[in-house]
Amino acid sequence: MKGQLIDMFFSEEAILFGRFVLTSGRESDYYINVKKLSTNPGALRIIARLMAEKAKELGIEFDRVAGPELGAVPIATALSLETGKPLVIVRKKPKGHGTGSQIEGEVKPGEKILLVEDVTTTGGSVLRAAEVLEKAGAEIAAISVVVDREEGAGERIGGRYRFIPLVTVSELFARRGSAGVDE
Repeated sequence: MKGQLIDMFFSEEAILFGRFVLTSGRESDYYINVKKLSTNPGALRIIARLMAEKAKELGIEFDRVAGPELGAVPIATALSLETGKPLVIVRKKPKGHGTGSQIEGEVKPGEKILLVEDVTTTGGSVLRAAEVLEKAGAEIAAISVVVDREEGAGERIGGRYRFIPLVTVSELFARRGSAGVDE
């Protein structure tokens, strides 16, 4: 299934080439648009199954699945459905109305959370979400990401949490090169 997912990055045109500014503020000559895959039911199903299988294979136990808004929400939702674990969504900032909560869904103190993300560069966004969950009393069992750009996130996240990328940029570009895909 991992090979099928990697192929879908190219067949669904989820990798773009040009000049892009990333969430981290860094500039890049390529952009990985996991949202193109996470809005495709077939690709989303593969992502959820791969994440569930990897967590099981590594013996990661968790009570809930969480994802920061926006890119991780469909992934977390699909993984919640795949595993039967409740879903939690972490807002970028507390909502300005109602309860003012930054977390949608229930988090009980001591619960283990499998936190998911679409793409990591430096890991800043998913680490901020992890802090919000920890302040609510949760424990981060692991952080699973669809694609690690291999630009520091692995080291930053891995220094504090178990880090599980499904695919690395190196793997994507190795497939691209072997398939003769042009920029």
